[in-house]
This record gives sequence, C-alpha cells and structure tokens, in this order.
Amino acid sequence: MGRPQIHEDADILADHIIDRLGGKIVLGLPLGLGKAGRIANALYRRAAADRSISLDIFTALSLEPPSGSSDMERRFIEPFAERLYGRYERLAYIEALRRGDMPDNIRVSEFFLMAGRWLNMPVMQQHYVSANYTHAARMLLDKGVNVIAQLVAMREIDGDATYSISSNSDITLDILPALKARDESFMLVAEVNAELPYMGGSASLSACEFDHVLHTPGNEPGLFVVPKQSVSDADHAIGIHAASLVKDGGTIQIGIGSLGDALTAALIMRHQASELFEHTLRELCGGVIPDDRETGVFDKGLYAATEMFVDGFMELYRAGILKRKAADGALLHAGFFLGTEAFYRFLRELPDEERDLFQMRGISFVNELYGDEDAKRRDRVDARFVNSAMMATMLGETVSDTLANGKVVSGVGGQYNFVAQAFALEGAQSIITLNATRMSKGTRRSRIVESYEHATIPRHLRDIFVTEYGVADLRGRSDRDCAVAMVAIADEKFQEQLLNKAFEAGKIEKAYRLPQKASANTPRTISNALRAARQAGYCTPYPFGTDFTPVEQRLLTALSFLKEATASIGGKAAAIISALASRSSHEKHEAELERMQLLEATDIKRRLLCWALQKTGASGTQ
Repeated sequence: MGRPQIHEDADILADHIIDRLGGKIVLGLPLGLGKAGRIANALYRRAAADRSISLDIFTALSLEPPSGSSDMERRFIEPFAERLYGRYERLAYIEALRRGDMPDNIRVSEFFLMAGRWLNMPVMQQHYVSANYTHAARMLLDKGVNVIAQLVAMREIDGDATYSISSNSDITLDILPALKARDESFMLVAEVNAELPYMGGSASLSACEFDHVLHTPGNEPGLFVVPKQSVSDADHAIGIHAASLVKDGGTIQIGIGSLGDALTAALIMRHQASELFEHTLRELCGGVIPDDRETGVFDKGLYAATEMFVDGFMELYRAGILKRKAADGALLHAGFFLGTEAFYRFLRELPDEERDLFQMRGISFVNELYGDEDAKRRDRVDARFVNSAMMATMLGETVSDTLANGKVVSGVGGQYNFVAQAFALEGAQSIITLNATRMSKGTRRSRIVESYEHATIPRHLRDIFVTEYGVADLRGRSDRDCAVAMVAIADEKFQEQLLNKAFEAGKIEKAYRLPQKASANTPRTISNALRAARQAGYCTPYPFGTDFTPVEQRLLTALSFLKEATASIGGKAAAIISALASRSSHEKHEAELERMQLLEATDIKRRLLCWALQKTGASGTQ
C-alpha cells in the first residue's frame, strides 16, 4: 500500500469503503474509546438510506453518555452530560437501538456491554456474543471482518505522517497480521483526534498501513470521559484489605470504578503513611493483622500488566509506587485505556521518553502467557490480578457478567484470563473484590450467596475474595473451609441464613460456630475502623477528584438516598409523608434546588428533595 487517502468528509470516506467492498460491510470497531465514531456514523447513514447495503458491526463497550430514567434523574444528569459530553460524537447505531428503529440491513453484536445499560433491550441481549477478550480477534476473523475503523493520534516527522492506535492496541495488533494474510479485500481506516495521546512502541504504525484517514484539524469531536464515582467506606475497606496482599517488587492489575480507586488510594496510603495504613488495617482485622499481610512502603515498586490502563496507574506513578521496570524498560503493559480528561491530558503532556514507559500492546500479550512466555514469567513476579464481581457463592464461584435469567450485565472480558494466569504464574494470586451487600428496591441484600444459576469463573479456579469485612483465601481449600471463609466475610445480617443453607447441604457441620470477630461485620464497624484515616485526609469520597461540583456531590447523595427510599410502594408513601411533615428550610438548599430547576416549584418533588438533603446531611452520609 502507498500513502492513505486523506479526507475531510466522513461521508465521502464511507462511499470509498462501500464502493470497494461492494456494499457488504463487516465493520470491526475497537472496544471503548478507540472507535472511529464519525466514520461509523457515516456508514450507518449510508446503510440506513440504502437497504441494499449490508452493515454488520462487531464491537464491544459502545460508549454512551448517561441519561435519566425519571424526571428527577434527568434534571440532574442532562446539564452534567452536556458539560462533559457536549462535543462527543454519539454513535448513531446506539441511538437507533434506543429508539427501536434499527433498519433490518444493519446488525450490531457486542462481546462486552456497558455495565447494566442494556438489560432491558432484547435486541442487544439476543446479539450479545460471550467471548474471552483474547478470543475476540479470532471471532472477528470468523465473522469475516473486512473493515476496521480506528480512532488514532497523528504525528508528522520530517513531513511524513505516522499514526498511533493509542487507546486501543488490544485487538487491532492481534488481528492485523491475520487480515493481511487473507486473500480477501480488507480496509484499515482511521479518524484522527488531536486530543488522543500519541502512544509509541507497538501502537505506532506507519501511514502506509492505512487505506483512508479522516483528518479535520480544529473540527474534531471530544473524547469520551468517565467521571469518577464516589468511593464509600466499604469500598475503602476493601481497598485496604486488597492493598495488604500486594508485595513490594511485584506486579499488579487494577480495574476501573470505585473499587479500583479504593485500591489505588490504599496503596498510596500504605506508601505515604505506612503506620496509619497498618493501624487502619489492624482496626479492620479486629485487632490482629494476619501474618500474610503487607504494610510496608514500596521500595522496589510495582510493575503493571493490566488489560485496562486506568488513571489509577497515573496516580501510582506520581506517588512513586509504579516504578519497577519490565525487561523492555516499560513500567506498564496494557491493551486499552479509558478514563478522565485529566488522565488523557497527563498522557498527552508527558515527554516522549516518559510516555514510552507506558506501553500499549496486543491483548494477547497482556492477558495471556503464551508468546515469549519466559520473559513474561520473569516480568510478572508476585502478580496480584485484582478484578471485581457482582456476587460470589459460598463455594467460591465468581458471578461478574450475567444474571440468573441469562440477561447480560456486562461481559466476561479478560477476567477469566487473569484468573488463569494467577494459577499459572509462580507466586501469583487472583483477587476478586466485591461489596458484601447491595441495595435492591430499598432492601439490603447479600452479594455472597448460597449458589447462583450462572458463574463467570467456576469454583475450581477459586482463589482470593475480598469484602469490606476481610479476606477469604480459598485456593486449595476444601468445600467446607471455603464456605466457612466466605460466611466470615459476609455481612452479619446474612451470616445465619448462609450458615443454615450450608448446614442443610452438609457442607458445614451443624456444630460449627462463627468466630466472635465475624459477628461485628457491620457498616458501623467499618466506619469506626476508618476514622483515623479519614481524619488524616485519606479514605475520602473522591480521593482523586471529581467532575461533579460540590452542589452536585450533595445532590448525588440525596438522590441516591431518595431512590432507595422510594423504591417500594410503601417506601414511597412513607417518604412523601415524611417530606410533607419535614420542616427543612428551602432557603438552606437553594443552590441544590436551583441546580435541579426546582427553585420555583411548589410540587412534592421540591419537598422530597429538601427532605432527602436534610436526611443525608443529618446522617453524615457521604
């Protein structure tokens, strides 16, 4: 191939794709951030207007700005979404799916969904493909992919352009050699975005690799950002327990979300204030820290082998923790990244030699050991692969992607790969983190359950589970010992029920009694254990900042409380009665009412919001 054709119009570029491929397009879009959104939208428009065009889209994690399902949620979310996503190019096929008017000649299949966003969309549930991340490239080949449309960063050196596939080297690097080897028409097209960091190494490709490039300097959409979630006391406790399992000089993987932030914050507290970390851990452990825990500073530092490059690694790098280099000089190997605008800016502004410490590779390199296995084993010493779950069973099954009725919440992704790696690597451990309870329709329920109809990771790969109440080390343990360990890290409210189920199944002898410490597994115990850390400035709701204003943070707390309080008919009636009887001053909450456009309202919504703000403020809810 020669130089790519450069375009300023996505529709013209789409016409070139259709003309070359004869109107039968099997489009592969990278997971998450790396989608060439304007090219995908142009192809969608062409296919929607001309039913003779066949457009099959295979992808994962199609990003979609948040929206509200109720009037109160919309009042909060819409201004926030406009502020963060006003420049983002929304995906036309996602909007068509939401409207329910997807043309018959366009089909969308994903192997990983935005968590919880498609539970009630039959067409997405029906077309979901369950696959390990490392098998996605093979799946695309089997589906006959003939176009990859990728978001790229561009750089000119001596007048010649090079392109970085930046945020998504994952599947692209794995699939390109196989596509080139096929004796079939195939196109690699790109969309340049100046806000995307230019990642070097394997992610940097010559211009001749591309057929067409959409380049519109000064007229590019904004990148999708992920706002920080609030980190609860329970999250912080989980993070501290997990951080105590990490060895200095070892390897780490961290995921996105509040539990990932909690682990990152705990590792930093351990490094910066090891005595405080040790004190807090002791409080969480009921006065005695188990012998297998670590509380010291990171003299040697950590190296990261992680599927997702989250901004937590930026924080660990800044704190001087992410500093152990792999044999090739990298501090981190990852397959894709997604995060905050501050994270993207951090990567953009790094000097080249410093940015090259963070290497984007094919997902098979990160998620598997095969291929230069000896070098990977030398690099990935004392690995701690930390992933989160929705639920876990007493016998050590992990439930992370699908509900009992088969509805897909998210996907398997690479979780299985890292669990398998933990068993294959000397000294490695798979750590599954989860909150002990969840709220459902106003009722608190246990995330540790007797059994479940679906499992993401089977019990023969059970390893370590962490809740806010402690650590259950299940590797090599009998079913009886696993059940005992899991009940011991469950919430006190559900322990008797779980034990009775185990007694009935004959998994625990009926004479067994839980240790006294486990009876203190309550939210109050966790809050008390974190008191000194909070006073010292650690264990805060937003340890790494947030895109939410202070007013929005207070509203988030109040709206979350209100949603749970009104989840049932009885709860809604009680909330309305309480709100009507409340003496909460509207003037006290003027800023919040104005943000929600309820300042002039006289209906019950205004009174409910004021009541919720008063309740959460009075209770000290974070």
